[in-house]
Amino acid sequence: MKYKALPIGVENFEQMVEKEQNYYYVDKTLMIRDLLDKGGYVNLFTRPRRFGKSLSISMIQYFFDKQMIDKKHAFDGLKILEEDAKYLEHQNRYPVIKMTLKGTGMRKFESAFKKLIEKISAEYKRHLYLLSCDEMLASERELYQKIIEKKASYEEYTNSLMGLSNYLERYHQEKVIILIDEYDVPLEKAHFNGYYEEMIEFIRSFFDDALKTNDSLKFAVITGCLRVSKESIFTGLNNLNIVSILSDSFGECFGFTQVEVDAMLAHYELTAKTDEMRDWYNGYLFGETTVYNPWSSIKYLYDQIHGKIYLPIPHWSNTSSNAIIKDLIEISDNEAKKEIEMLIAGGTITKPINEDIVYAEIKESMDNLWNFLYFTGYLKKVSKAQVGVHNHFELEIPNKEIKYIYEKQIMTWFNKRVEMTDLKPLYTALLEKDALTLADELNETLVETISFMDSHENFYHGFLTGMFRGMKGYLVKSNRESGNGRGDIFIRGVSMRKPAIVIEVKVAKRMQDLEKESQIALDQIEEKKYVEELNQEGYREIIKYGIAFYRKDCDVRFEK
Repeated sequence: MKYKALPIGVENFEQMVEKEQNYYYVDKTLMIRDLLDKGGYVNLFTRPRRFGKSLSISMIQYFFDKQMIDKKHAFDGLKILEEDAKYLEHQNRYPVIKMTLKGTGMRKFESAFKKLIEKISAEYKRHLYLLSCDEMLASERELYQKIIEKKASYEEYTNSLMGLSNYLERYHQEKVIILIDEYDVPLEKAHFNGYYEEMIEFIRSFFDDALKTNDSLKFAVITGCLRVSKESIFTGLNNLNIVSILSDSFGECFGFTQVEVDAMLAHYELTAKTDEMRDWYNGYLFGETTVYNPWSSIKYLYDQIHGKIYLPIPHWSNTSSNAIIKDLIEISDNEAKKEIEMLIAGGTITKPINEDIVYAEIKESMDNLWNFLYFTGYLKKVSKAQVGVHNHFELEIPNKEIKYIYEKQIMTWFNKRVEMTDLKPLYTALLEKDALTLADELNETLVETISFMDSHENFYHGFLTGMFRGMKGYLVKSNRESGNGRGDIFIRGVSMRKPAIVIEVKVAKRMQDLEKESQIALDQIEEKKYVEELNQEGYREIIKYGIAFYRKDCDVRFEK
C-alpha cells in the first residue's frame, strides 16, 4: 500500500488538496457550511497555536474568492460539494481581503509597524486591477499607489482596510469578505516587548470602521489564540460572534477528532499506536468536542512511518517560547507552586474563568495567568461549576506532551535559581560529611522549589545534580556505569587530592520510612561496588552518601 504524504507545515489549501502532492487531508470543508448557516457578521475564532487556523482561513478564501474561480476544482470530492446546492451558490462569488498578521511580532513598535504596512501593501498589490476602475477618483488612485509603495501616513494605514473593501465592492458589485489570520500576534509580541499601548491603538483603529460600520462587508472571519477583551479592540462591535474553546459550535473544525485519528492510524497501519498517541497528543476540549493537537499528531505519525523516532516526543513545545509557563512559574506564590505540583502529579485545580482578556493584565493576578493557560491550550476543562456570578472550571493538564513543557520550564527556572543562590554552606556540608546540615540545606531548597514527584527518583536525581553542578574544582556526572550497576551521582575532584563522592538516591513511600531508605541507599553503594571505578582512578578519599526523599523532606547518611 502506498501511503499518502503527511502535510507537515502546509497552510495553503490548494497545495494541501492538490492530487499531485498526494497529501493526507482531514476534510474540514463543512466549516464553510456552518459558517454560512451559523456564522455572524464578524466571526472571531480563538484556538491554541498550531491547530489549523491558517489552513482554515486559506480554505475559506479558496471557496469564496472571486479571483480564485480557476481553482474551483480544489474542492472536488470534498464534503462541502455533497451539501445542498444553496451553499454552492456562494462559491467564488465574492471579492476577498485576506491578511495574516503572523510574522509581525518584533522587539520595537517601529519594526512591527513596518511589517504591518508590508502586509497591507501586499494585499493592495493583489488587487492591483482596481486602479483600472473608471469610478475610482484620482485622489483614491493616488492614495492606493502610496499604500502599495509603503509611503502612506499612519492615519491612511489605519483606514486602509475599510478603503480597500469599499474599492472592491464598487468594482465587483458584490459585498466583501474580510479574512484576518493570527490577529493577536502583534499584540502578544507588543506585550512581551513593552509597546502594547502603541500597538493596540493601531490595531483598534485598523479594525474599527472596517468591521463596525462597513456597508461593503458581507462577513468577516478573524482567527487568533486569544479573545482579547472586546473593550480593548472591538469597541462598539455588537454583532461580534465569538467562537472560543468554550463554544459548542465549530467544535470539530480545528484539531483532529478520535474518528479522524483512527482513520489516519488505519491508513498508515499504525493502529497499535492508538493508546500512545492518545496519551501524548489528545485531550483538548473545544465546547464538548475532544480533539488531538493536529501539528503534533502529524509529526508523530511522520516519525513512526519514517522510522526516525519511535518514541513519542513533544513537538508542540518547539513551536514557541512557552513564555506563559515561564511567567506562571516566576510569579507563583507558595499556593500556586502547590497547584502546579498537583497538576503535574495528574490532579486538578478549580479556577474562575473569564473570557475578556487583556494582555496588559496577564501578570496582575494568578487567576489571569490560569485563564491564559486555559485559553492557549496548556490546561483543559474537566468540569464546570457556577460560583456566584462567575464560572469556575476544574482544570487539568491535557496530555503528556503538555506535561513535558511544564517540567522542562520548571527545571529551567530551578537551574537559574540555583545559579543565583549562595550554595557554599551546602558544598561545605557535603565535603565535611555534615549530614545534618546537608539535609537542612536540601530541605530548605525543596520547600521553595516546584516539584514533580510523580517522576519519583528522576526528579530528585535532577534536583541534586542541579544543586551540585556549581561546585568549583569538581565534575558532576550522573548515572555512570560503574561496578555492578549504575550509581546515581558521582562528584569527582579535578585533582586526585580532592575527595570523590558517590550519591545514591531513594524515594520513601511514607515519612516514617525516610531513615530506612537512606540506609538502603548507602548499603547499595557497597553492594553494587559503585566506588570500584573511583578506586581504580586513584582517589585517596571517597565519600559515600545515601539520600532518601519523601516529598519535600530528606534524610542523609554518609560513610567515608
